[in-house]
Amino acid sequence: MNLQTSFAGNGNAPGTLVTVFQRGGADGLSLVAPTEDDDYYRARPRLGIRKKEAIRLDDTFGMNPLLAELEPAWKEGDLAIIHGAGSEDESRSHFEAQDVMEHGGLAAGGWLGRYLRARSAEANGALSCVAIGRLLPEALIGAPTAAVMEKVSDFSFGAGSTALRAELQRLYAEETDRLGAAARDTFEALRRIDSIPQKYQPERGAVYGTDDFSQGLQQVAQLIKAEVGLEAASLDLGGWDSHFTQVTLHSIVLPQLARGLAAFRQDLGPAMARTTVVVMTEFGRRVTENASFGTDHGRGGVMWVLGGGVKGGRVFGPWPGLNSERLDGPGDLPVFNNYRNVLAPVLVRHGLDEGSLGRVFPEFQLKPLGLYA
Repeated sequence: MNLQTSFAGNGNAPGTLVTVFQRGGADGLSLVAPTEDDDYYRARPRLGIRKKEAIRLDDTFGMNPLLAELEPAWKEGDLAIIHGAGSEDESRSHFEAQDVMEHGGLAAGGWLGRYLRARSAEANGALSCVAIGRLLPEALIGAPTAAVMEKVSDFSFGAGSTALRAELQRLYAEETDRLGAAARDTFEALRRIDSIPQKYQPERGAVYGTDDFSQGLQQVAQLIKAEVGLEAASLDLGGWDSHFTQVTLHSIVLPQLARGLAAFRQDLGPAMARTTVVVMTEFGRRVTENASFGTDHGRGGVMWVLGGGVKGGRVFGPWPGLNSERLDGPGDLPVFNNYRNVLAPVLVRHGLDEGSLGRVFPEFQLKPLGLYA
């Protein structure tokens, strides 16, 4: 699990963008199945999600029953699903596909880092880019500042440091330049994080799982509620490379995904109106199941957008069907929704000027998806 967060130097952030990366290539056709497409069941006689078991979304799609905890968000219009999502990369290599997607193409740095840099200078505070985990992901390369922590409590001087902090504050109080401003932002962030109870109690009856993904989302919720100015967050949920025994793998990761997101949404309550969660993966899986009760690397996958203002309760298409004549390469669902066109309207909602989208996603002709009214 790898989680990053961002603290704005301009006080409380107007909203928080959370990105979840399903590393390993999540099978969109098992998460959101075309239950009315006979070609789907011909390609997947053993792995296809049965219509009677699926959670009906519309006249074409049904959601995997292991994702049932997300059904309330769908019914209440807070969850949008984008099928056939992915990048232009055709390598079907985890490393190359992830690299292209996290960098936003062939540009230097990561798209999330460029987004943070494209914001006003006021957004470049002490915690404008914090990774909760052990490594800074490629998407955050180039962010104005970066810090890494495994949990919120790690952002401290340690026990018995009251005198040291007071002395440092006294020293930096005399600085009037940007270094002094950054130091003051840091001390303010420390003060707010110190106000978080050591034993966090989720609100509105939310129950997080004990897995790293749920615990990571709980850390994000804590930071949002502490009003440390969290503007962006990103975490990974691995385990999606399902060449073998896909049903067994999905029985683990699908409930983790659904439980974590559902608890996060319930915990935040009204704060979800200014929060967006984007779920993405490097590519989908081959349409036809393999001989090992799994699926191989494919192209088009599924993206999810959860949160305030989204036109939820619908699957964004178009849907070409799974007839072999409409498939890509060796038999993959084509990519007809480039991930940048999904991210672009989300970034605008979170304060990026439309004219700056080209700085975040250079050398790409954007056609932003109509995710918001």
